[in-house]
Amino acid sequence: MLSIAYSQTPDPTEDTVTTHERIEIDPEIMGGKPVIRGTRVPVETVLRKLGAGMAPEQILADHPRLTPEDIRAAQAFAADYLADEELVYG
Repeated sequence: MLSIAYSQTPDPTEDTVTTHERIEIDPEIMGGKPVIRGTRVPVETVLRKLGAGMAPEQILADHPRLTPEDIRAAQAFAADYLADEELVYG
């Protein structure tokens, strides 16, 4: 049986993350989790809601401080984060 493990090689606070102007990582906010800048809404929360089938309009209704651009920024952040992962086969 082949198992695949994922290893995040780059520091998530370096280059890739800093190019996302709408995403903020601050150890004083939500324990350092990536959040939508100016809010305490974690990127993870937005992604989980999208993954559960929630429409962006529903997410915006739940989190009135967010914009459609914030939702797209969360998706772009996640895609860039995953693109930097290194697959380890073992």
